[in-house]
Amino acid sequence: MKRVFITVHLKSILILITAFIVFIVLTSVLIVGIGDNKILNKNKNSAIKSEEYDISIKNIIKFESLPKISKVKVFISKENKIKELTLEEYVTGVVAAEMPAAFGLEALKAQAVASRTYALAHVTELGGITCKNANGANLCDTVHCQVYMTKEERIKSWDKSSAQKNWAKIETTVKSTEGQVLTYNNALVMEPYYFATSSGKTENSEEVFSSSIPYLRSVDSGGEERAPNFKSSKTFGYKELSQIINNNYNTAKITSSIIKKQITIIDRTQAGSVKNIKVGGITMTGSKFRTMLGLKSSNFEIAFNATNVEIDCSGYGHGVGMSQWGADAMAKEGKNYIQILSHYYQGTVISK
Repeated sequence: MKRVFITVHLKSILILITAFIVFIVLTSVLIVGIGDNKILNKNKNSAIKSEEYDISIKNIIKFESLPKISKVKVFISKENKIKELTLEEYVTGVVAAEMPAAFGLEALKAQAVASRTYALAHVTELGGITCKNANGANLCDTVHCQVYMTKEERIKSWDKSSAQKNWAKIETTVKSTEGQVLTYNNALVMEPYYFATSSGKTENSEEVFSSSIPYLRSVDSGGEERAPNFKSSKTFGYKELSQIINNNYNTAKITSSIIKKQITIIDRTQAGSVKNIKVGGITMTGSKFRTMLGLKSSNFEIAFNATNVEIDCSGYGHGVGMSQWGADAMAKEGKNYIQILSHYYQGTVISK
């Protein structure tokens, strides 16, 4: 009887020990499993987003695998030669050229991060594609990429009384964001687009460019009414407009006497820009119509008057990504550059 009790007691102890070991193992697996699930879920979401937004794998760069890049090559169009600049020197020249020095510090910081990200997205060592107008360099110095100006050039273009102060402000601002770039899903943002002025909302990328990009979504962009090009207007004579269209698209077959019946806006984007427009015998995008006529934006209304055609535009630029005047409006409201960037580039984070 005593022997049986001892045997049962030992069995109980063994069961308890086994249960304890199983508990520890399961707990460890569960803890590790949670972390793995996050990674798996993240990768799964990334795959879904890549398919949903049609982003090719070659445009995704894992941020943790990026080599350190301290210099970029820029084609200087006026001199017709390539210059190698330090990354921060280049970014300073871009911010000085692309954004008014009178803008708020936080808006200038946002511009610095976006410009730095744009530069790195054109470096081949990082998987980027170089500018086709750069003659072998990473970027050109015109609006085709980002406008770049040297310190000497920019100071000459400013009023003498504020030139040195302006440069010092921009230099200090860029320095405060040194090395910072935008990333999305732990990858370098490859399309950190920006433009001058919105019409109150930015555009979804696919409604202006060819592909849908998850961080380039249409968002509200208020406080831009004070921008000099918030509203603009352009007029054309009936014969003049007909000739411009036919010279660019000979299959349109526009006739000045009936042009009013030949031009029809088909649809608009979420932000209000013209998405597609019928012009005589062809249909084109609002962006192509805008480019053909040299309009400030694709958000326009057409008025057929007695002697001319008036086209009134809202905003200035392609409308995708960060609005520079909108960024300044946010800065004046007390928002910091991280809030500005996360608003215009949805789902992105700043990485260094």
